[in-house]
Amino acid sequence: MTLAARSIALRPRSERLKAPIWSAAGVAAATVALHIRDPHTSGSWGICPLYATTGIYCPGCGGLRAVNDLTYGHVWQAASSNLVLVLAIPFAVFFFARWSYGAWTGREIAVVPAVPRPLKIALLVVVAVFWIARNLPGSWLAP
Repeated sequence: MTLAARSIALRPRSERLKAPIWSAAGVAAATVALHIRDPHTSGSWGICPLYATTGIYCPGCGGLRAVNDLTYGHVWQAASSNLVLVLAIPFAVFFFARWSYGAWTGREIAVVPAVPRPLKIALLVVVAVFWIARNLPGSWLAP
């Protein structure tokens, strides 16, 4: 066991769990705020600076609307607002659970495991293709 791993394991569980609990609370608060204040209303949460200046949808555009739709259980509407975000949520939940498990047990677990370079490149290509495809005329991927 490394020195860092030993120091993590020696801290009390309540201290080790602070970061995951506060992170979960922050995500929950943001989700509740998005449920209460509908981002489908123009300007309710501001505007995307990239879209405002260029008219181009970024990969994140529609993310707030997608989260709002998911809070109502409307998966298809969420996917039409931001498909990549909807597909990324299960991975985010997995990585959060992995992090929380490590904090609970006192084991040093990498939050995100080492990702092979080809997979990193593939993910960047997917995001780039999504970004381009959502800006094509008549694309159903546009938010």
